[in-house]
Amino acid sequence: MRKRDIPFLFRLNKEEADAFRERVQKSGISQEAYVRQAISGRVPRDAPPPDYYSMMRELHKIGNNLNQIAQKAHTLNVVDVQRYDSDMRKFDEVVRLVTEAVILPEKTE
Repeated sequence: MRKRDIPFLFRLNKEEADAFRERVQKSGISQEAYVRQAISGRVPRDAPPPDYYSMMRELHKIGNNLNQIAQKAHTLNVVDVQRYDSDMRKFDEVVRLVTEAVILPEKTE
């Protein structure tokens, strides 16, 4: 049985409908999900750029490498300094790229 079994119909004028469709399209979620979020007091965000997911995968890989280094250091009471510094530089660079792509406003040319 469906959790949401109550249909809800409402009417919009042309301008409202166009604005609603545009916001839904930018968010990347369905109209129903958009309305549910709005009702619950949350404003749906625009969908992240396509590069966001590849950047996040890269961050997870780097985080995994750092975790392995930390486990090795804990077990052996030593740190592979070169590997750790290399991965930390990669991590800092990817964090900077993600921040620029997702959070900071785009630069105008």
